[in-house]
Amino acid sequence: MSLNRTPSNGNPRGKAAAARPRALPRPRKTADAESTTTEDPRNLVNSLSKGLRVLESFSAERTEMTLSEVARAAGIDPGTAFRMLNTLVMLGYVARVPDSKRFRLTMKVVDLGLHAIGRSDLRELARPILRSLVGEISEAASLGVMDGGDVLYVERVRAGLTRLGVDIRIGTQIPASVGIIGHAILAFLPPRDRERVLAMPTRRGETASHALTRAELDRTLETIRQRGYALHDSLFGNGLRVLAVPVLDTDGYPVASISVAAPIVRMPMDEFLKLALAPLQHAAREVARAVQASGTISTAV
Repeated sequence: MSLNRTPSNGNPRGKAAAARPRALPRPRKTADAESTTTEDPRNLVNSLSKGLRVLESFSAERTEMTLSEVARAAGIDPGTAFRMLNTLVMLGYVARVPDSKRFRLTMKVVDLGLHAIGRSDLRELARPILRSLVGEISEAASLGVMDGGDVLYVERVRAGLTRLGVDIRIGTQIPASVGIIGHAILAFLPPRDRERVLAMPTRRGETASHALTRAELDRTLETIRQRGYALHDSLFGNGLRVLAVPVLDTDGYPVASISVAAPIVRMPMDEFLKLALAPLQHAAREVARAVQASGTISTAV
């Protein structure tokens, strides 16, 4: 007996069924990466989020941690921290510290970070220009860009193996309201953009220990805007004199900033400013021209 029997034509109900067209299957909805919003909580992968929080729990102050310390810093339970750490160990992003119960990040994270910092084109363009600033006058030259409420150091050149009184490396993030590169950029931002940056949380949502009051910051930025450069004299008690200028696009918008640093004992303030300012301003113009020609970074804050 056939399973595909057609109702009799003498049955009105059968006629209706025979006449009704078969419904086409509905196409399955697929996620459109261009149209979906990254803020939709339905798109959040909780396990990935927790794994990234484990990675972010490590810092310059917390280079090695135990399981319980990681769990506490990441805000997750020890069992989840255990699974996340073991996964990251197997993937090569975390390693166990020998003869201890501690964990540390590996160079694989550094490699990943450098790719992400990247703006590698900008680094390549800026490196020879920064190198020209380091020598008899300055011990180090740095290039930084805005990254939310922080300044991200994307390139840094030092003179030989000289160790300065502050540990700033490529990838270091400093609240824009604190560091000299941040001041040089903030001073030249339109007021609306400046307020937006200052309202943004820093990378870890922390309050900088050397932060100025808002009134002090406003006065500092106004001074920088009027004279065209930022100058810090041992701001953090590190014995360094640091000078910074903005890198401005053709519309006068700050897309980055360059700084140079030297020990205070090397020369008086007036002499340092006289010898370092003109080369620094020239370097900023060179970087601006290179950025304009390559379209390396946008001016969006």
